[in-house]
Amino acid sequence: MRRKTKLIHGGISGDPLTGAVNVPIYQVSTYKQDGVGNFKGFEYSRTGNPTRHALEELIKDLENGEAGFAFGSGMAAITAVMMLFNSGDHVLMTDDVYGGTYRVMSKVLNRFGIESTFVDTSKLESIEEHIRPNTKALYIETPTNPLLKITDIEAAAGIAKKHSLLTIVDNTFSTPYWQTPHDLGADIVLHSATKYLGGHSDVVAGLVVVNSPEMAKDLHFVQNSTGGVLGPQDSWLLIRGIKTLGIRMEEHEKSTRKIVEFLQKHPAVKKVFYPGIESHPNHDIAKKQAGGFGGMVSFDVGSEENADKLLEKIKYFTLAESLGAVESLISVPARMTHASIPKERRAELGIGDGLVRISVGLEDADDLVEDIDQALTK
Repeated sequence: MRRKTKLIHGGISGDPLTGAVNVPIYQVSTYKQDGVGNFKGFEYSRTGNPTRHALEELIKDLENGEAGFAFGSGMAAITAVMMLFNSGDHVLMTDDVYGGTYRVMSKVLNRFGIESTFVDTSKLESIEEHIRPNTKALYIETPTNPLLKITDIEAAAGIAKKHSLLTIVDNTFSTPYWQTPHDLGADIVLHSATKYLGGHSDVVAGLVVVNSPEMAKDLHFVQNSTGGVLGPQDSWLLIRGIKTLGIRMEEHEKSTRKIVEFLQKHPAVKKVFYPGIESHPNHDIAKKQAGGFGGMVSFDVGSEENADKLLEKIKYFTLAESLGAVESLISVPARMTHASIPKERRAELGIGDGLVRISVGLEDADDLVEDIDQALTK
């Protein structure tokens, strides 16, 4: 099955009982048993729900994994994955991660004894250098948020396997339409499904796919025990959103290329971060491991003052958290998505006060270019 066909026919298609072409919303909390322990596949909706199950089967198929799991948010998904580890375990993580990921690792999970070190995984030697005796996993975000760093998933997973570590990949920016980390050696793939998979700014969700029956059993135990599951209505919205993922991702990228070309030539822009630029670090790796470069762009306008002036004049880009939706969004990471990271740490990473991040939507690309142009000029 090719990618666009799998988006529509993967997982569970329709409803065999009624002939409905879409999986129904099973808005139910519990299920009748014909005897103690004798139930028809479902007993309680925290443990399993038919609509959520359909979504979990779909993301499993799209990511070429063993089992899928749906959570109430991307952060709930990350937290559940980290609950596979024990107090005293150490996780090696990409340095330029989403601010919420940094926050949960450094200010919440550390309270339970799960240690983490943030390194530049785009440089493979940094991975080897920071592995400890108690390291249990390598967590990769690629492309990263917001500097779009690229890590060689296959090579990094090879290093992890050599040291008996799990490889966890946040695939939010690329989505399974462009990149399938399981095929490159990843053990766990996760998504903030709020973003491109949902695609319409109308659902908050997280998805995880694992590559072994043993890990599926362990993660289901965590999911059922802690209960951060996705509800049936949101599960249904995600299934609907995923069906158009292919055409959306292609259109996002088409418009993004035009915007990047414009930004590179504009005198008010100091630097552009986008994996599709040949000079972007590890561009060749991005080209090798992914089918596309995505719809996320960051660019530096030099200062917080310049960023604010841009935001005052922009019209078609909505100032908002999040990304991956049909409408174009704009943010200033240092004061929004990455504000939870200490200022000195942001400076080390290169997340300056003048860095602007845009998520290119599905508006006419020429309108978007003209909008950025007038905002930068004024």
